[in-house]
Amino acid sequence: MKERGDILDLLGVVEGQNNALEEALMFLEMSEETGGDEQALAEAVALVESAKKSIQSMETRRMLGGEHDSLNAIVTIHAGAGGTESQDWASILFRMYMRYFEIKGWTAEITDYQEGEEAGLKSVDIRVSGGEFAYGHLKAEAGVHRLVRISPFDSAKRRHTSFAAVSVFPEVDDDIDIEINESDLRVDTYRASGAGGQHVNRTDSAVRLTHIPTGIVVACQLERSQHKNRSTAMKLLRSRLYERELKARQEKASEDHAVQKDVAFGSQIRSYVLHPYKQIKDLRTGQVENNVDKVLDGQLDPFVEAFLLMDGNNKSSGADA
Repeated sequence: MKERGDILDLLGVVEGQNNALEEALMFLEMSEETGGDEQALAEAVALVESAKKSIQSMETRRMLGGEHDSLNAIVTIHAGAGGTESQDWASILFRMYMRYFEIKGWTAEITDYQEGEEAGLKSVDIRVSGGEFAYGHLKAEAGVHRLVRISPFDSAKRRHTSFAAVSVFPEVDDDIDIEINESDLRVDTYRASGAGGQHVNRTDSAVRLTHIPTGIVVACQLERSQHKNRSTAMKLLRSRLYERELKARQEKASEDHAVQKDVAFGSQIRSYVLHPYKQIKDLRTGQVENNVDKVLDGQLDPFVEAFLLMDGNNKSSGADA
């Protein structure tokens, strides 16, 4: 039902774009017929710009097709070397992301916060949930963020460069559906051992299940009924398989996190220059914004969308090759 709803929503957006472009064409024709009606021309331009933004949004959504893109995200900010300067910069990034989460309508939970000695923070962990494609968007922010400014902590008013690392990884999804195929099981029955009731050691009531693909073995001999023992053994096997899958997902998420931490301080992704001029530039995509206050107040979508488009195009080129 969710997939059907998503498709219907997509079709609705496409239909809206077509209607807007048809209406824009009508206004253009009207402008030509009336010898250049400026109001009609302005209406056409506005409709085309609206359709353009909608298409851009759809293109970004198309890029959010990674395995973990739809999951919640864990964002970690670490201050780099440089003491108070970097810790203050980390706190500025923290505020920027909290504003971004608010703009996107996501819920942010601070799970760990380490204050700086004099100002700012050493590190913070944030769980981001409550919206679609949190990880898909936020993976664009993983890496080192570099700040150049006149330090408010330097009495000589000298220019300082500070660094902070941002790590982003998907939250493990606990909604795990365990299906056990009968063909994957080897079932052995045997006589229960040990002291017990009158049927113990007289019938093959005990059950041992071997899950052939994983090698997991469970057994049950608590009940006199072989059927009941088999049912209990299946529950045990399902629990063991659930635990195994959950552990595998946690390890995968930890590997993603470790890789990003290892490369963080050697992979500067964005420069925030506040002096001698004001400009923010993403070194991966070339995206530039001169209104630094807007970005630091959480307006990150242009940078995120540029990264997703670049990443998607790179993957498409690799697949074609």
